[in-house]
Amino acid sequence: MKTYKTTGTCARAINYEVTDGVVTACEFVGGCPGNTQGVAKLVVGRKVEDVIALLKGVQCRNGTSCPDQLARALEAERTIQQD
Repeated sequence: MKTYKTTGTCARAINYEVTDGVVTACEFVGGCPGNTQGVAKLVVGRKVEDVIALLKGVQCRNGTSCPDQLARALEAERTIQQD
């Protein structure tokens, strides 16, 4: 699993795993348990591109949210893999 340190959210980090362009695991560290567990369950099994398209730009506070931070983590992962 990889860990993405979040900024501007109640969650402190997101642990996630991507295999062949599909999110295979996701777990938020901190944050609102019901919301973060729900988001994590909904993204597992989805293509990275689909998750980014769905969650990027979702706002809560500070110009971001836990779902937006997950989209940013996956975008960063995708960029690293392309290099």
